[in-house]
Amino acid sequence: MVCLVSRTGRQFQRYNKGRRLVVGCIPYRLKISSDGTISDEFEVLVISSQKGHALMFPKGGWELDESVEEAASRESLEEAGVIGNVERQLGKWDFLSKSRGTIYEGLMFPMLVTEELELWPEQHLRRRMWMKVDEAREACRDWWMKEALDVLVNRLSSSPSMKHMEEEKTIPLISIC
Repeated sequence: MVCLVSRTGRQFQRYNKGRRLVVGCIPYRLKISSDGTISDEFEVLVISSQKGHALMFPKGGWELDESVEEAASRESLEEAGVIGNVERQLGKWDFLSKSRGTIYEGLMFPMLVTEELELWPEQHLRRRMWMKVDEAREACRDWWMKEALDVLVNRLSSSPSMKHMEEEKTIPLISIC
């Protein structure tokens, strides 16, 4: 068993023109029915803020010793307890930090979840919930994360490779009971 803890502190975090660089993921999974057929629907994983008052997608600072994809994956593991395949960037947004009152630069990635852990570093600080896209869009507090979710929905609904993979059933799926 490996003991995982969340990284803390900001001394090793990246900045661009004075703006803290924040990266995150929208963890998602395709729904399959009890008979094993693939639905055209997918779900996304939202987490609560540390104080538990807001819902969002996992995100945090991008550190000097990691690639942007590694940072996005690490944040999803630390905050949501999921592992998966980080895919092509959804976009970049400038947003006002709620706690610090400064402008941050946020990069978001989709993550096709391959494993959901029972134990993870921030499990006592956050709740995680799988939701339908429309529920997550309404529940998410941050406008820029909602925009990233819209980009993901458009990408997945128009992707010929996703349609092909659904027809062939060749992507990793997570059963919904």
